[in-house]
Amino acid sequence: MLPTPAGDGPARPAGLTIGPLDLAARVDEALRVQAVAFGLSEEEVGIRRYIVQRHMTCPGARALGAYTDDGALAAFVYGMPNDRSYWWSSIVEPYLRAEGRDGWLDGSFVITELHVHPGFQGRGVGRALITRLTDSAAEPRSILSAIDAESPARRLYRSLGYSDLARQVHFPSASLPYAVMGAPLPLLRP
Repeated sequence: MLPTPAGDGPARPAGLTIGPLDLAARVDEALRVQAVAFGLSEEEVGIRRYIVQRHMTCPGARALGAYTDDGALAAFVYGMPNDRSYWWSSIVEPYLRAEGRDGWLDGSFVITELHVHPGFQGRGVGRALITRLTDSAAEPRSILSAIDAESPARRLYRSLGYSDLARQVHFPSASLPYAVMGAPLPLLRP
């Protein structure tokens, strides 16, 4: 179990240390965080394990983690330069094209996953992770998908400069619709 956050500040949001994450090596730990934060079943975790491991072999894929003082993973983010041949792009492309925004699939860094353990949410951890990851992107913009509902995650993304590119996007394995959001890089700071 993760300890209670110890403090706050720009260098250590919620008392955590942000740094590189070998996601392939720590995939099970990351998926435990995601399961708690996102409410995943064991079956969904198993499917995502394969997806994460495959993603980490893509050119330019990279991950960051937020660690407690004892090295436990409290949050993570990962992404990669987008490629239209990727499964995600093939699903969202018709929705973006319908809005005249399919050009966002080119020259974009995709935030594939961002999850913060509930004990550390609302303390700047997600903001620190996503800004640090995208600050090192060579691409001029970033895209992501999020459940298409008002939520703390969507408010965070909007505060960073992301705006809706397409809504009511349906992924084959998801019961809820998603929104695709995009932002120019670098992301906005408070």
